[in-house]
Amino acid sequence: MSAPLFANTPHTLGPVSADRVPALLEEEIRKIYARSPLYPQRFPLHPDALQWSCYREIPALSKKEIIERGHQAFFKDYTEVDRGLISKRFEYESTGGTTQSPMTVIMEEGWWDKQTERAYLASPILRQFVGRPYRKCVLAPVGCSSNLCPYEDHPFPNRYFNGIVYLNLSSDPFAFPEAEWDRIVLELQATKPEVIEGEPVYLSLLARACQKRGVKVPSVRAVILTYGKASTQHGRRIAEVFPAAQVDLYGSTEAGYLFVGEAFKDNSQVIDANAFIELAPWRPELSDVYQIYVTTRDREAMPLLRYHTGDIVQKFPTGFRLLGREGNLYFRPDGSLVSPTDIDAALPGSFACWHYSLVQTAEKRWDFHYVADDLMNHVELEAAIAGVLGEGVRVNAFRRRVLAPAASGKFALLKPLQK
Repeated sequence: MSAPLFANTPHTLGPVSADRVPALLEEEIRKIYARSPLYPQRFPLHPDALQWSCYREIPALSKKEIIERGHQAFFKDYTEVDRGLISKRFEYESTGGTTQSPMTVIMEEGWWDKQTERAYLASPILRQFVGRPYRKCVLAPVGCSSNLCPYEDHPFPNRYFNGIVYLNLSSDPFAFPEAEWDRIVLELQATKPEVIEGEPVYLSLLARACQKRGVKVPSVRAVILTYGKASTQHGRRIAEVFPAAQVDLYGSTEAGYLFVGEAFKDNSQVIDANAFIELAPWRPELSDVYQIYVTTRDREAMPLLRYHTGDIVQKFPTGFRLLGREGNLYFRPDGSLVSPTDIDAALPGSFACWHYSLVQTAEKRWDFHYVADDLMNHVELEAAIAGVLGEGVRVNAFRRRVLAPAASGKFALLKPLQK
């Protein structure tokens, strides 16, 4: 039996044989078994050298199982965690994602900062900010899915923590009144950040707010697109106001940062120091498209082993493209895949919007909702999108003032009918 495929660079795993699990991966697996009673309960592990056949028998861990068992199941003595939370040795965050119930995540103090630093070191663009003071502004859902954000209504500059300013005080940027955008833009100017980080829709609307006010922020040297899937429309609108290098940084609260690359360049790479990422075949007809199973590295609280994130990636010669959640991808009747990247490519060159959402309403009927300052040619727009979705598909375009996010504060570009 051949070894599973991993997204990590070869030197991360070391020599890989067809039979035995590489030493570094086996060492991490045994650490996880020793730290968390959850895994021995699910699948006992023998003391002999770990073979790939045994590794494959370790059941994949899902978010649903974590929620059902509770985060307490990861710890031998949860009173130690309670004491650790009081003494600040542990931190906690709640994440709900876009599809499931909230999940509590326990982290050892400083874990997220180390995750972030390793992610920056893995990026040629972000590496310049490691080891020196710099200013960053964050604009994302208040229940930030990948960060420990303050929830209180602190006035500026009391939201300035270790060089980071959290700009928004509530979720849903389409609901921000103009006075709120006035405040956000003013704080952005006052901070003069070198880095802006945020959910792509939030940053796109920030670009619109700055554009309307004639504001430039020349200090910005990098824009980090994270928390959600970015479209090229977001990237272009952001670049018009913040003409800096754009970074695609993918991760989750429970797993940490996993991939980093240049936005829209299909060159994302695994952050090797943060996780081992197994590539599991998804569909036989898509040989270069995979599900991912994550095994975290050097994590004490709630380590994850073969964690099924629900995300799909595509491998290219240059690296990886994060296609998005499995439920947010569409298959034509012939079995071929449609992702948000395909929709981006199909949009007419004259089309420009701040955000869009393509929603399937029937087998061959879709609605394309978009937020833009100008009305587009809907005949051309509808024909272009329908041509990508398949024969006989009808698309209706609607210009909107707002597009509501999910309860988590996240947005989806593509919403096929769930089967």
